Amino acid sequence: MQLILGNLNYSSWSIRAVLVARACGLEIEEKIVPLGFPETRAQLIEETGSHTVPVLVDGDLLVRDSLAITEYLSEHAEPGRVWPEEREQRALARSVCAEMHSGFLALRSQMPVIIRATSPAPAIEGDLLTDIERVKAIWSGLLSRPRDGGPFLFGAWGAADAFYAPVVTRFRTYGYALTGALADYADAVWSSDLLRILRAQAEVEPWEIEMGHLGPVRAWVRE
Repeated sequence: MQLILGNLNYSSWSIRAVLVARACGLEIEEKIVPLGFPETRAQLIEETGSHTVPVLVDGDLLVRDSLAITEYLSEHAEPGRVWPEEREQRALARSVCAEMHSGFLALRSQMPVIIRATSPAPAIEGDLLTDIERVKAIWSGLLSRPRDGGPFLFGAWGAADAFYAPVVTRFRTYGYALTGALADYADAVWSSDLLRILRAQAEVEPWEIEMGHLGPVRAWVRE
């Protein structure tokens, strides 16, 4: 298999997929196509038939979208490596991943992922406040349930932690402070081997993207 990704410093969709891929125990090659450049769209269309990332390539099969990729990898991985083994826990994990996948538009647009930067926080009000409070409610509800195997949302690391890892990086980038169990959880994700390695890769990526309120507006190579 090959996983085609965007820049790890900026692409939350790619971050989710690659964290799932790296934790699932399968041999998966990774390829980054830097986003925002004039040639990016044409390159992705040539290689995958579309201009979006991530894409998982398995022979002639192309699996698009981070949630679909997660489900595909879960069918090939050992039980428990992607989703919890217990049925109710597995349903909850899928539910919170789907909610992140389809919602939180204000959080995405007003606090874009830039792992290697720090930035003043936008005004935490309106839809952005609603999104952040919902994230905190999801985390609080899951962390209050009995868990075995680790400090993560379902105990051991799983897809839910991969899907919310970009939120952890956002809170760090924009200086949004957490307390209590939520701070402990965010610290566990931030310091996990999976995110530590990804953060190190993001730090040395040679590409920069100027972020506007509608997304990337200019990209260049760092000197």
